[in-house]
Amino acid sequence: MRVFKATGRNLRLGAAVAVISTVMLAGCSTSEVLNQGYVVDQTALDLTPVGSSREQVLLSLGTPSTTATFDNEVFYYISQRRVRGAMFMKPKLVDQSVLAVYFDDESTVSRIANYTLQDGKVFDMISRTTPTGGLDKSFLAQVLSGVGSGQSTGNSVARSILSGGQ
Repeated sequence: MRVFKATGRNLRLGAAVAVISTVMLAGCSTSEVLNQGYVVDQTALDLTPVGSSREQVLLSLGTPSTTATFDNEVFYYISQRRVRGAMFMKPKLVDQSVLAVYFDDESTVSRIANYTLQDGKVFDMISRTTPTGGLDKSFLAQVLSGVGSGQSTGNSVARSILSGGQ
């Protein structure tokens, strides 16, 4: 049996390993800020006061992110800011704003509003999934629970798979 003694050399080596590993782990925790959508420029917004024409709004603010569904009397400029703690983490929504430019019957700006997270709830503007009813089970969970096989227990399904269906 070998006994390790704490010598000066071993302590220095251990301290060096601890410092290097701390520096390496600190490099993994950098946060990344992701800006998506229209970033509101205050000088461009100042160029579109109430009473401006639709063309003047398009020239100063640019093409809107979306417009009203029915009458085209509202331009929406949408932006989001997300922060990701590390490259492998999912970004977290920290700020969201919707700049709404309302037009009257003469196609001039009647009102400008800026909606933020405090004005409403967080919603996913582009969702690439369709929510469905029922349970969301993985393939393995379905096999073990016997879904779709007509058998009542997961054990019998597992036995039939392992025995080759005999």
